[in-house]
Amino acid sequence: MAEVGIILGSISDKEIGKKCVETLKKLGIDYKVTVASAHRTPERVKSIVKEYEKNGVKVFIGIAGLSAALPGVIASLTAKPVIGVPTDAALDGLDALLSMSQMPSGVPVAAVGVNNGKNAALLAAEIIGVSDSKVEEKIKEYRNELAVKTESSAKTLEKL
Repeated sequence: MAEVGIILGSISDKEIGKKCVETLKKLGIDYKVTVASAHRTPERVKSIVKEYEKNGVKVFIGIAGLSAALPGVIASLTAKPVIGVPTDAALDGLDALLSMSQMPSGVPVAAVGVNNGKNAALLAAEIIGVSDSKVEEKIKEYRNELAVKTESSAKTLEKL
């Protein structure tokens, strides 16, 4: 059963989607990925959100650039958490980031950094980890790995 539903606004967002998938796999979280455009295929977006909800998705990730409406449209169709990943399709992604972070009151979208599919997957895992201790433990292990790498880098730098 997929716990995270990832919707790419365009196939050109595939590399960012791969970062989400790699991270979710590492954490042992099931996911489902598809492509649907908020503007070109709005009915498809709506049916995907409903299908994913019916099949147990707990968190949505919407990856989009340019007008970056996809995460907001997803949020308008579900009460589940939605994480937006802005892409650098224009203006270095600033337009997309602002679009996602400036949602109207009552329809929030959590936005991560431009092109940062990995952080979107980690945030989705943290949300799931609130009620799943196995996922929470995997997040803690991941964070510990980061700390070890950072300490190792610091020691290497001190030798210069």
